[in-house]
Amino acid sequence: MKKTTGFEKFTKKKAGAVKEAFKKEKRAFKQEIARDIEKKKVEAGRKKTTVAPAAGNAPSRPSAPLRSGKSTKPGSPAGKPQLQQQPKTAQENSGIMPLNKFIAHAGICARRDAAALVKTGVVTVNGTLVTEPGFKVSGNDEVKVNGKKIQPSRQWVYILLNKPKDYITTVEDPQGRKTVLDLVKTATAERVYPVGRLDRNTSGVLLLTNDGDLAQQLSHPKHEVRKIYEVRLDKPLSKADFDKILSGITLEDGFVRPDAVGYADPRDKSVIGIEIHSGRNRIVRRIFEHLHYDVRGLDRVMFAGLTKKNVNRGKWRLLTEKEVRLLKHFNKK
Repeated sequence: MKKTTGFEKFTKKKAGAVKEAFKKEKRAFKQEIARDIEKKKVEAGRKKTTVAPAAGNAPSRPSAPLRSGKSTKPGSPAGKPQLQQQPKTAQENSGIMPLNKFIAHAGICARRDAAALVKTGVVTVNGTLVTEPGFKVSGNDEVKVNGKKIQPSRQWVYILLNKPKDYITTVEDPQGRKTVLDLVKTATAERVYPVGRLDRNTSGVLLLTNDGDLAQQLSHPKHEVRKIYEVRLDKPLSKADFDKILSGITLEDGFVRPDAVGYADPRDKSVIGIEIHSGRNRIVRRIFEHLHYDVRGLDRVMFAGLTKKNVNRGKWRLLTEKEVRLLKHFNKK
């Protein structure tokens, strides 16, 4: 297998190739869906011919309930950033869901974090303390976190932030330091939270949402969501250490091997590009510190296919409908 020798992920040619591969995968996905629909139609036709209801005894078909919600105005441009109407699973249609999912849908935190939150004993349901994340609740139940009543959001919100340094990636900070929510407070009235974490001194692409399902999908290790970082070191990275990183190294919490490594500029070997799917804490910094390099700057330039293009440092934008679809369909394994 040919090793990556340059930072091709940032070149125009490479970006075009990735985009074309993305389109090809999307076409294949649509064709697969079309085949499944056609197969179901054929099977339904066979059932009708073999089990036809007796005349006058055909069951009446219940009408589907109308669902209200904001729709796109006629003539609106494609790809316009929008709030997404909340999808419903069969269980949610019955009004019942696990407690940690209820909390995630209320925009408190991601579902895995919500499970840990429930176990700490700060959540009550109808006045009773509940410490089991899978405890079933409905919209009619009164759920409180730290004494504050919460409700699931009615609309999904997806915000891409170009995080600057010196901001904490949390919903709130007991020490009163600046958080990423301070930067997006004018974006929406819904409660959102960051997907994953960037430490205080790391900048770059950060996704914030109130969509608990997508946050779970993008955060769970099994989905191997890839990220690309630009790393600025205190000295040039030697060829020997470059090869060590590319082959994988063993840290105190186990083995890690990046998906790709490259020099951003052949003339300045202190600036490194690294693509990795591991979500372990401070993993990129620890890789270089393990080899006795001081990380002077760390910037995430890509997360799950999202880049900070046209988003200045400290600014944000809403994702387009197309970007949301791609996140949901093509980051699944």
